[in-house]
Amino acid sequence: MKIAVVILNWNGKSLLEQFLPSVVNYSKEATVYVADNASTDDSVIYTRATFPEVKIIQNKVNGGYAKGYNDALSKIEADVYCLLNSDVEVTKNWLIPIIKSFESSSHVAAIQPKILDYKKKTHFEYAGAAGGYLDRLGYPYCRGRIFDTIEEDTGQYNDTASIFWASGACLFIRKQIFEEVGKLDEDFFAHQEEIDLCWRIQNHGYKIIYSGSSVVYHLGGATLDTMNPKKTYLNFRNNLFLLIKNVPGSAVWLIIFIRMVLDGLAAIKFLCDGKTSHFVSILKAHISFYRNLNVFLKKRKKLSKAGKYYSFFSVVWQYFILKRKFFNQLNKGI
Repeated sequence: MKIAVVILNWNGKSLLEQFLPSVVNYSKEATVYVADNASTDDSVIYTRATFPEVKIIQNKVNGGYAKGYNDALSKIEADVYCLLNSDVEVTKNWLIPIIKSFESSSHVAAIQPKILDYKKKTHFEYAGAAGGYLDRLGYPYCRGRIFDTIEEDTGQYNDTASIFWASGACLFIRKQIFEEVGKLDEDFFAHQEEIDLCWRIQNHGYKIIYSGSSVVYHLGGATLDTMNPKKTYLNFRNNLFLLIKNVPGSAVWLIIFIRMVLDGLAAIKFLCDGKTSHFVSILKAHISFYRNLNVFLKKRKKLSKAGKYYSFFSVVWQYFILKRKFFNQLNKGI
């Protein structure tokens, strides 16, 4: 099996200096690529000089995560792609369980490893943790992370499990299926495009799994900090894009309405907390959603038949009202 580990880079020389050595040292089973998104620093020069074994692909523009990977992956021949953030430290033998899982079943389309926090290695990392899910209203959550509650890794997720979405911080996917389901949606630019991709993978009848035997450490927030207003904008806008594109049936309109009301409450809370820029970001997100509504309605019509995407409960209700903060407390009555 031919694996390509592809790191998307944009002005990230310091991250490459810090994290690329582990990828090169522990990825002998793969070919390592740096896909550069039209950087203006000397990260490409640094990579060529320091890691001659790493192949470099130079994209003409910075099209964000989605376009950056689509452009780069179209130039790579491999059986499996690994989309790896530039701020991820990998561990010895991290590829072995992944390869075994792909070889065990042709229906396994995508795999996510265990993602721990580089800054606090005893705990899971926000972006993916031990595999992702959606609730009825489309809120993403993970085994090991619900909203801002992060679990300690005590071995509770050392298993192999089916999940709904795999984190874009470290996402393995078969090339054939990546192309079959339509690649990454470039209108997302960045954030939640991997959930959209995984949704389409599920609709095509393939499996997405989590492998707890493969471990990586993610720094997180290296491109956009958690409290950057642009990240707020992209997350709120893209979640609406995700829903209008993928939620099956007429229920989508009720769900969109409820989400917009909840978004409004979140915006008011930002305003009350003095975070005016985040309040404005949510308003801009909704404006962008309306402007792009026709585009996404057309995409909706082209999708394969959608199946059930959610567990039966509302994670918002359970987390904030019932105070169930951990994954193993969910699915109890609501």
